[in-house]
Amino acid sequence: MEAPHNSLAADAANAPVAHPAPGETQAGAAGAGETTVTARLDVTSPEQMQALGRRIAGLLRPGDLVMLSGELGAGKTTLARGLGEGLGVRGAVTSPTFVIARVHPSLGTGPALVHVDAYRLGGGLDEMEDLDLDVSLPESVVVVEWGDGKVEELSDDRLHVVIHRAVGDTDDERRSVTLVGIGARWSGLRAALEAAH
Repeated sequence: MEAPHNSLAADAANAPVAHPAPGETQAGAAGAGETTVTARLDVTSPEQMQALGRRIAGLLRPGDLVMLSGELGAGKTTLARGLGEGLGVRGAVTSPTFVIARVHPSLGTGPALVHVDAYRLGGGLDEMEDLDLDVSLPESVVVVEWGDGKVEELSDDRLHVVIHRAVGDTDDERRSVTLVGIGARWSGLRAALEAAH
């Protein structure tokens, strides 16, 4: 069995370079009056996206909510796979599309990863309540793909990762990743990302 990937230094050679932006409130990412910190990164391959996930995992702790947004094929599940590797959880992180939510227990002392695909859920938090995410959140890291407008009420503090890719018929692997740390928990996001590089 492979040991958990907790070393961020091992990812440094393959990690994307951060281009921090000034803190700002972004429409759709945070409500009025919420503190936000934003960082932008360029990713040029699926391997770098996965490395970014491992890097972000080094910043996570139990109770964290991570929202992943982006077009189909943008790399949300690839990033989630890196999160799972970085957290050292059991089982390969794959798209949970057909089961909606999958729990990956920790192989060590860290938190479990709860990976959710909210794509088919249209009822917002009411439908999400059936998944008992509020019960899982305090002891786990909850990662929600397609969670915009559905899970924000689970936590005042959350990390919103928005992945942009070229659309249309293209093989371009380049992605622009925007990390928006919302709430006091993420006030040191930029410094933490730089330290994890």
